[in-house]
Amino acid sequence: MPSSAIKPGCYAAIFSSQRTDQDARGYEEMSKRMEALAKTMPGYLGIESARDENGFGITVSYWESEEAIANWKKNANHAEAQHRGKVDWYKEYSVRVAKVERTYEMKKQR
Repeated sequence: MPSSAIKPGCYAAIFSSQRTDQDARGYEEMSKRMEALAKTMPGYLGIESARDENGFGITVSYWESEEAIANWKKNANHAEAQHRGKVDWYKEYSVRVAKVERTYEMKKQR
């Protein structure tokens, strides 16, 4: 993700989840489909995601506005993924929407 796209004033949708111990059939494919779809949505800026060996994950997607996040939430294909997550893949999850107030980074030079 180009860090230059993430600037103060944009919004972050923070999705934290705990996966079930059940068969995760289709999860990786759906995750890739949703990332590709998000990139086509108006107002999308980028995504960062991580999951540990115990199934806990955090995905942060960045958007130009709260309206862009709301449009993403109600996208029909995204709604299908949300339903599958509730039924098949997650024990629990939470979503938080936050306004980015400041950004800074460090990159080690070789």
